Amino acid sequence: MAKVAFIGLGVMGYPMAGYLKTKGGHDVTVYNRTTAKAEKWAAEYGGSFAKTPKEAAEGCDFVFACVGNDADLRSVTTGENGAFHGLKDGAIFIDNTTASAEVARELYAAAKERGCGFIDAPVSGGQAGAENGALTVMCGGDADVFEKAQPVIECFAKFVGLMGESGAGQLTKMCNQICIAGLVQGLSEAVHFAKKAGLDVPSVISAIKGGAAQSWQMENRWETMNAGQFEFGFAVDWMRKDLGICLNTANDTGARLPVTALVDQFYAEVQAMGGNRWDTSSLIARLENADKK
Repeated sequence: MAKVAFIGLGVMGYPMAGYLKTKGGHDVTVYNRTTAKAEKWAAEYGGSFAKTPKEAAEGCDFVFACVGNDADLRSVTTGENGAFHGLKDGAIFIDNTTASAEVARELYAAAKERGCGFIDAPVSGGQAGAENGALTVMCGGDADVFEKAQPVIECFAKFVGLMGESGAGQLTKMCNQICIAGLVQGLSEAVHFAKKAGLDVPSVISAIKGGAAQSWQMENRWETMNAGQFEFGFAVDWMRKDLGICLNTANDTGARLPVTALVDQFYAEVQAMGGNRWDTSSLIARLENADKK
């Protein structure tokens, strides 16, 4: 059993912290910007809560964070009352936020100056993966630090892998989001095309889902997309944040992402339709909205 802190109890962090307590049997202290949510978690799981990230991190062997973006991450780590100010020597900070590789490297260096380890460890699998303890975790950092952290991370994961040095976890997550963007647009167009061509969509999907067109998106989202229901996962606002990170990184590295850039603009159109909190499969709504104009 380790002493663990978890910072950020959103739709992902809340169940992830829960698995550290229930599956891992760890002594878990949580922090959330809204204290009431931290109190609720502590009552539900039998852990404790802190009023600041620094207080949560004090005395902990491992400190996790899952917050919104680079600015949020800096705030809860190196900001006033940030967790880094409470880290003990040899503690390991594990960041599950989807953020930039630059902030990962920045915090890796800052942690090292304090005699601590840092792993950038963004996750994939969405809310369902978090609730089922079946996330994919892509890590960047030092191998010896990763080896210590891996058994703890595995409490909420089905796969945990070291992708390379600091920042490699975030870069791998960018690859994940690039793939998803293209897949969802392709599936949206296929369902839309089937409807316009007068085909029975369930029959079409049944015919093609066992072949090369198959994907997680097809297995899990075609039916709700066809029904115009978009309340089942990762929000458009968050996808645009992630794709912005991808596109900025591509600009820095010289990578070319024409499809990703196009789909990012399509998501901007979904936002303009009021779909900020719709899930990412709502790309089809943009196609169907065009029919109404």
